[in-house]
Amino acid sequence: MRLLFCLLAALTIMPASAERLTLDRIHADPALSGPGIRSLRVSPDGERVTFLRGRDDNQFQLDLWEYNTKNKSTHRLVDSKVLVPTENLSSEEKARRERARTASLSGILSYSWSPDGKQLLVPIAGDLFLVDVAHPDKARKVATGNVLDPKISPRGRFVSYVRDQNLFVIDLSSGVERQLTVDGKGTIHNGEAEFVAQEEMAQTTGYYWAPDDSAIAYKRYDEAPVPVVRRFEIFADRTEVVEQRYPAAGDANVLADLMVVSLDAAQATPRKIDLGADRDIYLVRADWSADSKTVVYQRQSRDQKRLDLVAVDAATLAQTTLLTETSKTWVSIHDDLRFLKNRSAFIWASERSGRNHLYLYDMTGKLLHPITSGDWGIDNVLAVDEAAGTVFVASNRDAVIDKQVYALKLDGSTADKPKRVTMGDGWHEDNFSRNGQLFVDTYSNPQTPPQISIRKADGTMVQWLEHNELNAKHPYARYMPDHLPTEFGTIKANDGQTLHYSMIKPSNFDPAKRYPVFLFTYGGPHSQRVTRTWGNYFDQYMAQQGFVVFRLDNRGSSRRERAFTDVIYNNLGKHEVEDQVTGIDWLAKQSFVDPKRVGVFGWSYGGFMTLRLLSAASDKIAMGVSVAPVTDWALYDTHYTEQFVGATPKSDPQAYANSGVFAHLDGLKSPLLLVHGMADDNVLFTNSTRLIDELVKRNVKFDLMTYPGAKHGISARPSQRHVYGLIEAFFKKNLGGTAAN
Repeated sequence: MRLLFCLLAALTIMPASAERLTLDRIHADPALSGPGIRSLRVSPDGERVTFLRGRDDNQFQLDLWEYNTKNKSTHRLVDSKVLVPTENLSSEEKARRERARTASLSGILSYSWSPDGKQLLVPIAGDLFLVDVAHPDKARKVATGNVLDPKISPRGRFVSYVRDQNLFVIDLSSGVERQLTVDGKGTIHNGEAEFVAQEEMAQTTGYYWAPDDSAIAYKRYDEAPVPVVRRFEIFADRTEVVEQRYPAAGDANVLADLMVVSLDAAQATPRKIDLGADRDIYLVRADWSADSKTVVYQRQSRDQKRLDLVAVDAATLAQTTLLTETSKTWVSIHDDLRFLKNRSAFIWASERSGRNHLYLYDMTGKLLHPITSGDWGIDNVLAVDEAAGTVFVASNRDAVIDKQVYALKLDGSTADKPKRVTMGDGWHEDNFSRNGQLFVDTYSNPQTPPQISIRKADGTMVQWLEHNELNAKHPYARYMPDHLPTEFGTIKANDGQTLHYSMIKPSNFDPAKRYPVFLFTYGGPHSQRVTRTWGNYFDQYMAQQGFVVFRLDNRGSSRRERAFTDVIYNNLGKHEVEDQVTGIDWLAKQSFVDPKRVGVFGWSYGGFMTLRLLSAASDKIAMGVSVAPVTDWALYDTHYTEQFVGATPKSDPQAYANSGVFAHLDGLKSPLLLVHGMADDNVLFTNSTRLIDELVKRNVKFDLMTYPGAKHGISARPSQRHVYGLIEAFFKKNLGGTAAN
C-alpha cells in the first residue's frame, strides 16, 4: 500500500481572525477559490487571452474579460448586464443549459473569435451580438429570437445559427440573413444535436462549416419515432405536465440524416448523404478535411460495438470507409480527429490496444504509424503544431490522479517517450492557441487554488494571468489555518487491479481516537473523483465537523485502461459496490476509524451506488444519503444505458434486473435519506417514486426530501444550501460528528 501525502505549504500570512468553514459561506460570494475564471481562449492573432469571470456580487453571473499580451493589462471587455439587463430564457435554452450542466449560470456562457482576431461573437439569453474588440462598448445585435449554437465561419465571412429548428447564416459584408433550411418544424430539426447526443455523446453542435466557408454539413433529424413521455414538473405553486420525447432504453431513437448545403446561392439546395441501409444508428460526429473537399462522419451501431469513420466526396457524395473500430463491450466516442493542413493525413484516437492512443493515417485510411504507445494513455489532443511536427496531449502518464501536458512528435519517434511540458504535480487544464505555440495553463493541487498563467509551448512562463496567491486578501485566507491536508493512496480490488483513494482526517486529529466516516461516492463511468486538485469545500467542511472524509475510484471509473473500465459491462453496480466495500473494509482496519459509524452519500449514479451499497452491506454501512438516483435502468436513456448494460430491457431483462436497485432492496436495513428534484428531466422523478413504492411495500422506514421545481442538479442557490445542510444533519443524526475514545 502506497500513501502520497499532500501536506499544506506553510502560510506566509496570518489573517487577523481565523474562521472555520460554514455552509453559508461556501454558498455565498465571492467564490472561495478566488476569481472564477472559465472558457479561456487565446485570440487568433495571439494578442489577447479572453475568459469569462463571475461578478464580485454574483459569481454565477459571467462577464467577458481580456488580458492584453502587449500592454499586459486585464479589464472587462463585455458587461453582460449592459448587453441584456434582464434575461428571459426559452424553455429550450433552459433544457440545453441543464444538459450542459450550466443551469446555475447567467450572463455570457460562451463566445467565439473571428479568424482575424478583431471581433467576438457573443450570445446571451437568445440574442446574438458582434463585438469589435477595439470598440467593445459598441456591440452590435445581429440576431434575435432564441438563437442557438451561433458560430463565426472559419474565414469570417458569415455568422451562422439555429433558430426555430432551422439553420440560418448572415453575410457579414451585406448584413443579409439567409435561411438555409425550411422544413424544420414539429418533429423535424436541422443543425441541432438531439437529446441523447447532447446528454450522452458530448455532441454540442449539429452543424459543421467547411474550412473555406463554401458549405455546411448538418444533422437533420426526425424525432417522431421517439416515444412521448408525459412527466410532471411540480413547482411550489403549480404543476406542469411536460410532454417530452425521451428515448428510454430499448425505445426508438431519432432518425438522423447528414446533409450538405452550399453557401453559393445558385447551389443552395441541401443534399443528403447516404448513411447506410441500417437507420437504427448514431450519427455521433461530422467534420471536414482541411481542403474542404471531403466530409467525414462517424457512424456508431446501435449496440455501440462498432464505429465507422467514413469519408464523403463533397462534390459527388461518393463514400469510402477510412477505418472501423470494434469492441466486445463498447467503442468510446472522442473529439480527437484532426486533419493536417500540410499533408493528406489525419490524427485518430483509439483504445484498440487497451489504452487510448493516437495514430496517424493517410486520407485513404492507411495506417502510417502510432503517435503514442505504451502502458499509458492520453486524455485528449490539445493542439497540433504542424510546422514543428508536434502534437500536444493531456494525460495522467506520471500519476493517475494528476493531469499534465505532454508533447510528442508527429512522426512517431517519441511514441513512448513523451516530453512533459507542465511541471507542477497536480491538475492542469490547458487551452492552446490555434498554432500550438502558446497556451494558458490553469493549475491547482489540494493546497493551491487555481492559478492561471500564459506559457510558451515548451512550458516557459510568459505571464501570470491570475496568480491567485493565498495572501491576506484572498477569500479563503481566513479559512486556511483550519484547512486540512488530503492524503492519497492505493488499495487492491478483488481482481488485483489498483484502486486510488483520497482521505481527509478530521480537525484536531488524534490517532488514539475513533472517528465516523463520510464516504462520498459517484462510481459511474466517464468520471474520476480522486484527483490531486483544489479540494471540494463540502469535503473540507465535513472533515472539520469531525468526520474522516473518504473517496475511492472503483473499477469503471474514467482515465484508466479498458481492463479497468470494462469490468462493469452487463452488470452495473456489482463490481463498483465490491470495490467500495473493499475500501470500507480497509477503513475498518484503521485504528482511527469507528467501523460502526460509516455513512455514504452519492448523487445521480452516486445515488444509485448509495442504494446498492446499503442493500449489499448494511452490516458495514450505518446510513446513506441518495440524491437523484437511477433506480431502474429501463427508465434511463438509450445511449448511456445500452452502452453499459449491453442490451435492451427486452433482449436481456435479467441484466436490467441485476443492474437495477429493486432486486437487491431486501438487504437495505440502514437509515436512508432520499432526495430528488421534482422537475428532473435527466433522471426522471419516477425513479424515486417507484423506489418509494417498493420501500413502502417492504415496510422500510426512510426519510424523504423533494425540491419543487428543481432539476437534476438542484442548482438554485437556496436549494443547494438547503440540501447540503440536510445531508450534514442526517450524518450527524445517525453517526455523530465527534470521535469516540
